[in-house]
Amino acid sequence: MNKRSIYSLTLEEWEDFVIANGQPKFRAAQIFDWLYVKQVASFEEMLNVPKALKALLADVFDFTTFEVVTHQEASDENEGGVHKFLFRLADGNTIETVLMKHAYGLSICVTTQIGCRIGCSFCASAIGGLVRNLEAGEIVSQIIHVSRAIGERIGHVVVMGIGEPFENYTALTKFIHIINHDKGLNIGARHITVSTSGLVPKIYQFADDHKQVSLAISLHAPNDYLRTTIMKINRTYPLSDLLKAVRYYLKETNRRISFEYVLMKDVNDLDEHAYQLAKLIKGINCHVNLIPMNSVAELGLTKSPKKQVMRFKEILEKEKVTVTLRREMGANIDAACGQLRASESSKAGIGR
Repeated sequence: MNKRSIYSLTLEEWEDFVIANGQPKFRAAQIFDWLYVKQVASFEEMLNVPKALKALLADVFDFTTFEVVTHQEASDENEGGVHKFLFRLADGNTIETVLMKHAYGLSICVTTQIGCRIGCSFCASAIGGLVRNLEAGEIVSQIIHVSRAIGERIGHVVVMGIGEPFENYTALTKFIHIINHDKGLNIGARHITVSTSGLVPKIYQFADDHKQVSLAISLHAPNDYLRTTIMKINRTYPLSDLLKAVRYYLKETNRRISFEYVLMKDVNDLDEHAYQLAKLIKGINCHVNLIPMNSVAELGLTKSPKKQVMRFKEILEKEKVTVTLRREMGANIDAACGQLRASESSKAGIGR
């Protein structure tokens, strides 16, 4: 029998489970506390849980222990504070998780799918296509395992790892509820950011369901022709539809939105692109996060020169766009999404 991940249930679902099995409701809060506050690694460590209930839990649930295939750490002084994990799941598939140390605290970037079908031209995640969605517990487990590995609490979460989160919306929603709960990991909703390549219907749903959670849009181009060239999703959801959904999100949440823009040499980093971008997002409560590309050999694309990156940023600032330049972190490790997974698969001579 296939067991469920111990991290896949919300507190409310735990309450239903214990009551259905003849246990008092408060047992659910005890289990939740052991999982997320004390972060035990076995049922035996749940000291105040009755033996019979622990036996039942062991029959039904699994702690979903990940095998650490690779753990890379940025060693350059200017790029320090980055840990990248490659985990092997119970079914043999691998996923990546990245921990970043910032001045404001620890931030973790989690994966929601094994592979990706969106197929953006600059992203290593799409190499090999989509294998399957992760379960909510497999997403939660990434935070638990990394937190244990470094021995520190993680206070910020970005859902920007491998995969398109909105294609795994049900598991994503459950994941947010679990990590946000004040009796669990207690990660504030405003400290959680979800990134999407632009699944327009889900942006509307997300605005209705998660009004406090931050949203980032992977934009990467200032016009439909260029965006369609590098992001196939733009064929289905062109910029006009995307920006209409963005405005709905802003109206419903009253929160600023982020536009992610990966700079690729001679592709989307020209002066004219900066001016077009400023015009495109004029009047939108947003900020642009410029991201120097991590070069991936299989994709045949390279990062923009530092001089052009700064030029692009200066044009946006001149046009009154709020813009930040993401600090390059982990350039001396396999830092691009999907890059470590692809690298390890290549070494092993297996498909990705």
